[in-house]
Amino acid sequence: MDLGLGGRVYVVTGGTKGLGFATARCLVDDGARVVVSSRSQSSVEAAVASLGSDAAHGVAADNAEPGTAAVLVEAALQTWGRLDGALVSVGGPPGTAALGATDEQWRDAFESVFLGAVRMARALVPHLGDGAAIGLVLSTSSKSPIPGIEISNGLRPGLAMWAKQLADELGPRGIRAFSLLPGRLLTDRMTSLVPDPADREQLAQTIPLRRMGEPEEFGRVAAFLLSPAASYLTGLVVPVDGGALRTL
Repeated sequence: MDLGLGGRVYVVTGGTKGLGFATARCLVDDGARVVVSSRSQSSVEAAVASLGSDAAHGVAADNAEPGTAAVLVEAALQTWGRLDGALVSVGGPPGTAALGATDEQWRDAFESVFLGAVRMARALVPHLGDGAAIGLVLSTSSKSPIPGIEISNGLRPGLAMWAKQLADELGPRGIRAFSLLPGRLLTDRMTSLVPDPADREQLAQTIPLRRMGEPEEFGRVAAFLLSPAASYLTGLVVPVDGGALRTL
C-alpha cells in the first residue's frame, strides 16, 4: 500500500535513537523527508548519516527549552520548504517510586515531556494545512500505571487528554492529532529500566504475544498514522504493546 508520504516533511523530536529514529527511518524509506532532533550533536550527525542527507536534516536541541519548537519548525521550512506534521518524542523521565521523585525532577520532566509537546504544537500549527498530522509518543502508563515510573504515570495521562482536545480543535482544518502508547519495546530506555535480560524475559511472558516489541514495529505504526493513508483517523490513542494493556 502506498502511504502517500512521498515528498512530505515531518519533524521528529527525539529522532536520533529508539522509537523516534525508528519512525524517521520508516518515513524516509517511504519517501518522506525529516528533521530529526536530540540533545546530542553526535547523535544527530549519526542519525542523519544513517538516514541520508538527501532525506534528513538534524538539529541538536532540547525539547525542554522554550525556543526549541520554533527552531525545528524553521529548520524544516528552510531546508525542505514545507511542513506536514511531527512526531513528538522525548526520553522518559527517571524511574522512581510513588513518592521518590524530587520537585526538581517533576519540573524538569514537565518542561520536556509536557510543555515541550505543547510548544511544538503551537509552533507547528500555523504552518500546517489540510492533511497534516501531529503524533505524540506517550506510554501505556497513560491508561494504566507502571510500577517504578512515578513521573510518567503522572504526566502522560494529562498529555493524552490534551492531545484529544487538540484533535477536536484542529479537525475542522483537516489537521489530525493522535497519541501513541508504546509498551515493552526493546529500546535503550527499556534496557536502562530493566537491565537484566532474565527480568526482561520474565516481563515478556506477561505480554499476550510473549515477546517485547522491536522499535521498527512501533515506527511502522507511527509512520502510517502520520501518513495520508490514515486520513480519517484523529483523536485516537493507539497502544503499541503486544496486547499487554488490559483496558479497552
